[in-house]
Formats: sequence, structure tokens, C-alpha cells
Amino acid sequence: MNTIKETNFNFDKQTAFYRGKVRDVYSIADDYLVMVASDRISAFDVVLPRAIPYKGQVLNQIASKFLQATSDILPNWVVSVPDENVTIGKRCEPFKVEMVIRGYVSGHLWRTYRDGGRELCGVKLPEGLRENDKLPEPIITPTTKAAVGHDMDISREEIIAQGIVSEADYTQLEKYARALFQRGTEIAKERGLILVDTKYEFGKHDGEIYLIDEIHTPDSSRYFYAEGYEERQEKAEAQKQLSKEFVRQWLIENGFQGKEGQNVPEMTDDIVNSISERYIELFEHITGEKFVYPGQGDVLDRVQRNVDAALKTLTY
Repeated sequence: MNTIKETNFNFDKQTAFYRGKVRDVYSIADDYLVMVASDRISAFDVVLPRAIPYKGQVLNQIASKFLQATSDILPNWVVSVPDENVTIGKRCEPFKVEMVIRGYVSGHLWRTYRDGGRELCGVKLPEGLRENDKLPEPIITPTTKAAVGHDMDISREEIIAQGIVSEADYTQLEKYARALFQRGTEIAKERGLILVDTKYEFGKHDGEIYLIDEIHTPDSSRYFYAEGYEERQEKAEAQKQLSKEFVRQWLIENGFQGKEGQNVPEMTDDIVNSISERYIELFEHITGEKFVYPGQGDVLDRVQRNVDAALKTLTY
């Protein structure tokens, strides 16, 4: 498949390059970032060995739509989206925390609760919760943003006490996270989905807080199908979901959770294609649009051409 496993471009006025778990990020004249959404996939903070067809396009296009749909809540970093896999935006100084917000007892929160934990990131949890129950109200469980390795849970109090984020800024980040989650929940509901949990990243540009990176994508969020949710909960059945959690579950079932000495199970063509299909399914559900497959031709050549053209329109 014509996937983007990695890129090695050299753009005009390029000053730096960073390869993240999923994105390749190019700094342009220290004013802008060119963010290429590759088809790499990570789980348990490990990049898996095979790329997933169209995954980068799905992430980039969903993020673009949600950034547009939330731009009235706060400004975001996007300047243009010149290619299916690329966003160009303002370079911001990122806060060194990710604002994770959870509306349901799922994923990491459930695993913590199941193992006896009744507090996560300083947030107290009531007794009697079941997996995938709706919380009385959404909770914020931030993590530190690790350059390498695992992100770590941290409380609001620790963030402020350690000077990672000032109290004034952190209070604003909480307000923005709740407003964004509410908007994402409303849009998901219109599409027959439940936004279960997600994460937001913020930065500063000219002293103002901006929303950065992607939002409400299957890499950063978990979605349930709304239809049948209550019935499945009553019967203690697994929820039908659209998120990366099914990849994590497949890995867990095959003995991998990113721990030392564990090996990633073989990713067969069937597994890779099923993951790709799930990403496209989420795109179509959350946007209400049909996924448009890119044309034929070398994908890296296409990205190079589109980004080169877009960079010529920027002012420095």
C-alpha cells in the first residue's frame, strides 16, 4: 500500500525537524510548523511496526473539521490544510501537559478503578462504578507530556506546585477543555456517537493561549455508538466503540502492553486492513461525509508539491 511510514523532506526556510510517534513536524523559519500526519500507529507509547493505510488522512481531516468547529471557543494554530495528510500552522510554545478529560469509566480510568484505585490525578472516584458507566460529570485527569517514553499521570495541584503551568493559565486550560469537550459531545450526539474521553494540547503564541495539535480523532479520543449503549450497560456487555482501544485490546490479548521484554504480535494484512477500515468508519460517522480516497501516484511526491505551493503563500 502507498502509505506514509516516514518522511524526509527539505522545505524552503526549514529550520528544524522532529519525528513524533505519529507525526513528522517541520519548523519553517521558526514561525510556522508543517505537521505531516503519517500512517504510523502507536499504542502503549510504542510505535507499531506496520503503517495503517489512510490513517494519517483520517486523523488530519477529522482534526481540521473539529478545529474549525471549535474556533469560536479559542484560537487554534491552523493556517492552512494544503494536503490530505498535512496541516500548516503557527508555531506555539506548548504547555508541558496534556489535558485529558473523561466522561465515562473507560480505558486507563477503568483499569485503574478495576485494580482498586479510587483516585486518579487527584480526582476522587465514588464506589460502585462499572466499566463504561457515565460519570456524574466529566473529570480532568492531566498527564505530563513526555518527549520519549510514557506520559505520566499528574494532579492539578502537582502541576501548579511544580511550576509546570501557572495557576492562572491552568485554570483557563481547564475551562477551555470543558468547553471543547461539551462541543465535541454535542457534535458526536448529532452523529449517533458518544464522546467518551479525549485529550487536548495547548500552547501560547504572542502571549495568548491556542489550541494545538489534533482534536477529537480516534488517536486522541474514544467514541461509543449511542444506539444500544444503555442496553449494553444493563447487560454488562462490551460497548460498541470507534477508537484506538480495539487496537490496544488486540495487543493485550496477544500479550503486549508495552512492558519490557514484551514483543509486538505479528500484524498480518488482515489486522492492518481491519484497523484501516475502522479508522475510515469513524471518519464517516463523525463527519457525516463519505471518505474520499486519494488519487493514484506517489503520496510523498503529492505531499511535497502541495506543501511547497502552500509555503509560498505564507508571510514571514
